[in-house]
Amino acid sequence: MCRHLAYLGPEIPFGRIVLTPPHSLYRQSWAPRRQRHGTVNADGFGVGWYAPGDPVPARYRRAGPIWADEQLLDLGRVVRTGALLAAVRDATVAGPDAEAAAAPFTAGRYLFSHNGAVTGWPGALAPLAAELPPEELLGLQARCDAAFLWALVHHRLARGDEPGEALADTVRAVAAAAPGSRLNLLLTDGTTIAATAWGDTLFHLAVPGGGRVVAAEPHDDSPHWTEVPDRTLLRATRTEVLHTPLKEPAT
Repeated sequence: MCRHLAYLGPEIPFGRIVLTPPHSLYRQSWAPRRQRHGTVNADGFGVGWYAPGDPVPARYRRAGPIWADEQLLDLGRVVRTGALLAAVRDATVAGPDAEAAAAPFTAGRYLFSHNGAVTGWPGALAPLAAELPPEELLGLQARCDAAFLWALVHHRLARGDEPGEALADTVRAVAAAAPGSRLNLLLTDGTTIAATAWGDTLFHLAVPGGGRVVAAEPHDDSPHWTEVPDRTLLRATRTEVLHTPLKEPAT
C-alpha cells in the first residue's frame, strides 16, 4: 500500500502541501491515520510538479524513506508549483527496482500513482499483458504491479481515451482478471485530476483561495474534507469535482 495526493491551485512551494500540514504526506510515511493495509510507507517516495508554462512535469524520487532525505526540505521550501502529485510507498513485494518503483510514474504531461495491490501479481494479469505491444512491456519503468498498471493506463491515454475513462477501464479490466485487488489510482496532467476509490480511502478538499487536493487521507483536521465512496471514479479541476460510480465487473 501507499499514501498519495495530487494538488491543483495557486502557485505555492510544494512543501506547503507535501511536508508542512500536521498530518502531511511526510508524516503519513510513518504514522498514517486511515491506511487499511500496512503501517509504514518507507520503501521510497516521489514528488512530481509542473513549472509555470511547461506542460511536462519535473520529478524527484528516492528509494528510501522520505524522512531520511535531507534535500527534500529545501526543495519543498523553494520549488513553487500550481500542480503536483506526490506519494510515499509501502512495497507490496520486495524487489530490486529501487526508486524506479516509486511513484509518480510519468510519460509526457502525465503523473500517475497507485495505492493498493494486485491480487495474484504477476500471473493474474498475463491476459492483460498480452494486450500490450511488446515495446510497451519491455519499456516498463519497474517490475512491480504499479508500473504495470501505469502501462495499461498510458496505453489507453495514448490511443485517445480521456483520463477518467482510462482509469475506469483499467480498474474494471484488472478487477475482472484479479478479483480482490485494491486499485486506488491517481492521475494528473497539471490541469485536471482523475482518481479511483477501489479498496482504500480517498478524500478531496477545496483549498481556500481556489484549488483542490485529492488524497488518500486528510492531511489536517479540517471538517471540509469529503470522503469519496468506494467503487467511484473522481474527476476534479480547481473548482469542480464529479463522482461517477464504478460497477463491479461481471463474473
